[in-house]
Amino acid sequence: MGNLRQTRRSFLIQSGIIFSTLASPFPFSTIAKPNYMKDEKYFDVIIIGGSYAGLSAAMALGRAMRDVLVIDSGLPCNRQTPHSHNFITQDGEKPHEIAQKAKSQVLKYDTVEFHNGLAISSTKTDSGFIITTETGESFKAKKLLFATGVKDIMPSIDGFSECWGISVIHCPYCHGYEVRNEKTGILANGDFAFHYAQLINNWTKDLTIFTNGEAKFSPEQLDKITKNNIAIIEKEIDHLNHKDGKVRQIVFKDKSAFDLTAIYSRPKFEQHCKIPEALGCEMTEQGHIKVDMLQKTNIDNVFACGDSTSLMRSVSNAVSTGNLAGAMINNVMTGEEF
Repeated sequence: MGNLRQTRRSFLIQSGIIFSTLASPFPFSTIAKPNYMKDEKYFDVIIIGGSYAGLSAAMALGRAMRDVLVIDSGLPCNRQTPHSHNFITQDGEKPHEIAQKAKSQVLKYDTVEFHNGLAISSTKTDSGFIITTETGESFKAKKLLFATGVKDIMPSIDGFSECWGISVIHCPYCHGYEVRNEKTGILANGDFAFHYAQLINNWTKDLTIFTNGEAKFSPEQLDKITKNNIAIIEKEIDHLNHKDGKVRQIVFKDKSAFDLTAIYSRPKFEQHCKIPEALGCEMTEQGHIKVDMLQKTNIDNVFACGDSTSLMRSVSNAVSTGNLAGAMINNVMTGEEF
């Protein structure tokens, strides 16, 4: 009799749970199976940065059937640039549309997952790494790949940041053709300005260097600049006049102005993510993450690719180094597992 009561009681309790669940606005699986992914799933690779380099690596790893998590904060450095160039099959496309198409293709590989968030720290463990986001979520992986890019530090010139990537540009291979033969400025000094002058002179002869203060060129550099009919203006700049990011004038502190339609400049930058340095990754003199020919850093099981590792900042180069990094990570893992 006692067993019968116990059985009947168990039945009623279970029935109550079932009927309560059916009446609930949430799926039963949500209640009965809490998501332990963040705490229990161990990824083969965590890719920090989900733009071109990170997506390219994720595709290579997804095709190798690796469990991959891509963590991305959604702030690519070229988010203000209207069009991408010098990348076959995608020439003239909008950068964010290239990224969205790439992401949709990568997500077709069922071992690749995405997480929207900002990775802020990493802890090394005996079996790999734990990555923590700013919201306190933690993810585990055997290998790390940083595809985090760089953050440009805008100079204190009003209008510069609004024009950055639109008419104030850094790379003639990415944007030079669109402003060829136009009245163009170089906002730089010393060796940087001289290198730009040599380079940009290929796209336009209507070229002026703005040093924003005293010019610092060697006699040999000045001689070549003069021979190529390139003027140097040392006046301090107050602001840029522009319309929707399209520069019209450089306005100086003495209230004079100079008309032009494009400016080349290479502002200072910093790593977008501080985790590689915290892990002990070596940096180059220029401030990039130091990697070898296989995109490996000096820290075991830590790789890096894209703009964070290279002077050549372009979508095509980011895709190339990401693809290589993904393949090399898988190559390391197959060797370990064989």
